[in-house]
Amino acid sequence: MELQQMRYVLAVAEHGSFTRAAESCFVVQSALSHQVARLEQELGVRLFHRTSRQVRLSPAGAAFLPVARQCLDAADRAAAEAAAAEGEIRGPLAIGVIPTVAAVDVPEALRAFRTAHPQVQVRLTSGNSDMFVRQVAEGALDLAFLGLPDDFAVSGVATRLLARDQHRAVVGPGHPLAGRRRLTLERLADETFVDFPAGTTGRRQADLAFAAAGLTREVAYETTDMLLMARLLRAGLGVALLASTFAAHLPDLVAIPVTRAPVRTEHVIWSGFGPAPAAAAFLSSLGITP
Repeated sequence: MELQQMRYVLAVAEHGSFTRAAESCFVVQSALSHQVARLEQELGVRLFHRTSRQVRLSPAGAAFLPVARQCLDAADRAAAEAAAAEGEIRGPLAIGVIPTVAAVDVPEALRAFRTAHPQVQVRLTSGNSDMFVRQVAEGALDLAFLGLPDDFAVSGVATRLLARDQHRAVVGPGHPLAGRRRLTLERLADETFVDFPAGTTGRRQADLAFAAAGLTREVAYETTDMLLMARLLRAGLGVALLASTFAAHLPDLVAIPVTRAPVRTEHVIWSGFGPAPAAAAFLSSLGITP
């Protein structure tokens, strides 16, 4: 079994096509198909179900995939560690970022990091905190920036608290509440809300605050797209509760202090087994020693 064969299997699984997988790996399809077939013969199982219309993982392929990914990650880590021993930081760096991160200016941090370490291949993805904790624990991400309810316990990864912040009510400039100097949860409970999808940690922060106050509210608009959320607020369609540090990045909207507002903590997390050299260097650039 060869590492390149594993890479081909991952590419086919990702693209759902031998043709597109070959293009992404810069090889001809016949060569990629031959290597996958050789691996299947060696393993004695079919990794993919093939039809004229689609390619999908078999149960054996689904079981093989996560372990193959771990093997490839380990090979990349070994090469990166060897280079780091000679003073060269290189290799992949996969980072997850929530849309409302505010404790760290991630784009500016990445700009400085790429200048200092041009050999590192950075991949950035946006998503929610629950998903990122799982992906860092599984090794799919090296680092992630999270926003969590104040009482949320992170497990299975190493973590560093970056900031603790209270939410503010955010409305469009034409909203009836825009002129208020302070609001209460009781007053806000009568409003229509724009919020993150139910079940996410971003949504849970506000849900917990209203539940603790014995209140219910209507969330009519659910989205993880901050551009869409801002447009909905600008249109006067509802109220959002957002961390005050992030609300400061929305100057055309009105942020109002709230009594007993939800509290959010921001964290950066990395593997509990220790960060790879590129991840350690990025943390160091933020003043964090793993």
